[in-house]
Amino acid sequence: MTAKRYSETMLPTNHGTLRMVVYRDDDGTEHVAMVAGNVFAATDVLCRVHSECVTSEVFGSLKCDCKPQLDRALDLIVRRGRGVVLYLRGHEGRGIGLGDKVRAYALQEQGHDTVDANRLLGLPDEARDFSMVAHILADLGVRSVALLTNNPMKVNALSQGGVIVTQRVPHLVAVALPAMHYLATKGARMGHVLDGPTDEASWAVK
Repeated sequence: MTAKRYSETMLPTNHGTLRMVVYRDDDGTEHVAMVAGNVFAATDVLCRVHSECVTSEVFGSLKCDCKPQLDRALDLIVRRGRGVVLYLRGHEGRGIGLGDKVRAYALQEQGHDTVDANRLLGLPDEARDFSMVAHILADLGVRSVALLTNNPMKVNALSQGGVIVTQRVPHLVAVALPAMHYLATKGARMGHVLDGPTDEASWAVK
């Protein structure tokens, strides 16, 4: 999957003023790069590859950590003065779509975790496509990234797609009680690493 730059502007936000660049992939899906500072020809750029989550980011759902992770990532790149947050659309529910995500939520209300709920519906544990990320970062001139994630699978997926990932930076956030079981499942069944430092002072981007 490739992606081409379509439009851009400077956008004032609650986090600070960021450069917003919109890309369109081969399917016509629009993705967004929020850029702080000059990342052209830069290495070890702090980067968050963030999947769209309408339930938390629009409607305030407390069932996941997506919204606080997005906010923290934007805060971090602004405070550091350089970085990129890629907001990938079409990734709702780890790629199964909003309608099926809500179907899975209904099964979770019956006591199933996020993995088993998907499987009971005949849906994959993971259906996201990250192949456009390398094209977007190359267009921005980013040579390598320090990836802000708790998910080693994402590091592997991006590396296999041609992105040079120099390190994984822990991205832990405080969550409400309804999200605790979800996070426990991500750690126990999906390989997420949930025991790293939460403060950016605890790591150094070389």
